[in-house]
Amino acid sequence: MMAFYPDIKLVHMGAAMSSGTLFALRALSLLAGLRWPRAAAVRYLSYSIDTVLLTGAMMLLTILPAGMFANGWLVAKIVFLVAYVAIGIAAFRPARGHRARAVLVVAALLCFLQVYGIARAHDPWGWLLWLGG
Repeated sequence: MMAFYPDIKLVHMGAAMSSGTLFALRALSLLAGLRWPRAAAVRYLSYSIDTVLLTGAMMLLTILPAGMFANGWLVAKIVFLVAYVAIGIAAFRPARGHRARAVLVVAALLCFLQVYGIARAHDPWGWLLWLGG
């Protein structure tokens, strides 16, 4: 399986960037009052991208040595990923007011950025490592 590592990682990274980009576009469009972010085709595209993302993550988890995750970065990444998904779902609920939706969108995007920072640093602190010096 290690022979496929570079390809799986590339697909996983592409899916991660696609997921974040699509979420940001949908959320900002929804805040602007547009209807397309709630269309079934867009939702199903989002589900498909996230399925590829999670499948790639599970494949990488199974082929990489366990010692690579010893400092807890993967657990922190998963916690922020769950928060990103939960907050994102809450942001797209029709009953939300404009201000509440905006706060939820910002919170979800911050979680996504932290997931990315943790993945890049392989450290549970993610971007906070660089902020702290």
